Amino acid sequence: MAHRFPPVQGGGSLIVAWQAKAKHVLVVGGGEVAAGRILHALNADAKVTVVCPTAGLNDEVAFRVAEGQVNHIDRNFEAADLEGADMVLCAIDDPDASTQVWKLCKEKRIPANIADVPSECDFYFGSVHRDGPLQIMVSTNGNGPKLASIVRKKIADTLPDNMGAAIDNVGKLRRKLRKIAPNPDQGPKRMKWMSGLCESWSLEDLVQLDDYDMDFLLTHYASGEIPTLDEIRSL
Repeated sequence: MAHRFPPVQGGGSLIVAWQAKAKHVLVVGGGEVAAGRILHALNADAKVTVVCPTAGLNDEVAFRVAEGQVNHIDRNFEAADLEGADMVLCAIDDPDASTQVWKLCKEKRIPANIADVPSECDFYFGSVHRDGPLQIMVSTNGNGPKLASIVRKKIADTLPDNMGAAIDNVGKLRRKLRKIAPNPDQGPKRMKWMSGLCESWSLEDLVQLDDYDMDFLLTHYASGEIPTLDEIRSL
């Protein structure tokens, strides 16, 4: 039986896309590493609070504070700052203070990442490629961040420039399909039809889709047919 199923490979991380929209992310620190963490959180539409004396903010973090993109507490971290936090990202050059943040987070069961201390992390930051809705993360489970960056760049170099636009159109088409086939029992058919479309159409065709094309394409959903873009436009 064993050969029929994938083998278990222990030692990995559970890589998921955590939905952080409107969640409260507390960032302790204001240097270069903190700036990167802040950008990740803002890209995920999180509500970010930065705890750091103004003198410790680098130019990027100071800019985000001045623009009102993040809330700023102008002092060093205090335990009360954890109140209401959904996630904590700590990036300060003080090992003892960092460990204290970690211990407090563990007590309150708040997921935390202590920069450059893998043993004090509930999760790691990987190297991310972003193209619109497309996000690809490469993780080395804390072993080699630079290698993760190298692998990520190699993967990104193999992708077409229009991948993000194609995904945008597929997402829009899926939403339109759900409106004409909303019932849960239609789920398998919707998935099969969309999968067939993605496998049979080229990225270039998917990029060209407009609302008229989508609406006409969806008239073929009931029959299960998947006409080509040329066939759609010729009709």
